[in-house]
Amino acid sequence: MAKKLKIKKGDRVEIIAGDDKGKTGEVLQVLPKKDAVIVAGCKVAKKTMKPNEENKEGGFAQKEMPVHISNVKKVEG
Repeated sequence: MAKKLKIKKGDRVEIIAGDDKGKTGEVLQVLPKKDAVIVAGCKVAKKTMKPNEENKEGGFAQKEMPVHISNVKKVEG
């Protein structure tokens, strides 16, 4: 049986711990197996991209990383 989480995709949350403490954003994805959520604009990491057919130059891409469910709280509004 799947875990029941109180935060769903599309909810507005605030980060309450870590480097991005105080930031708010919308939940893009919920990861129940890891007890984590991905929040838009929070915990952004740079990923190195090699050149390929789509991206001729390569370079860096920014990607949101998961935040543990205990480090976010739901915000009304």
